[in-house]
Amino acid sequence: MPDQSKFAAIWTLYGRSILVLCVFALFLHDIFGTHGYLAMRRTKLDIERVQSDINRLAKENAELSDEVKSLKTDPHKIESIARDELGLAKPNEVIIKIPQSQQSKP
Repeated sequence: MPDQSKFAAIWTLYGRSILVLCVFALFLHDIFGTHGYLAMRRTKLDIERVQSDINRLAKENAELSDEVKSLKTDPHKIESIARDELGLAKPNEVIIKIPQSQQSKP
């Protein structure tokens, strides 16, 4: 019986303080813990950043796929690349190249 009365006396003296400290510790853990509010917010921002990268790369991939398709099927595209980048010409055509320093700038 004396043990229970000691416990009751300690609880009445320090019970509220212990409960306040426990609630405060749980509050801190919910905000700053490994799965707390700040960690979840950081993870959400990382997910949004990765999703935007995925969308950008998907768009770039679609553009490159369209370009590959046009290079395989469009003769005008192939001809323009052959003329511009490779300097090729049709028979009886003359190519005149003007040096970059002599070209007029608009």
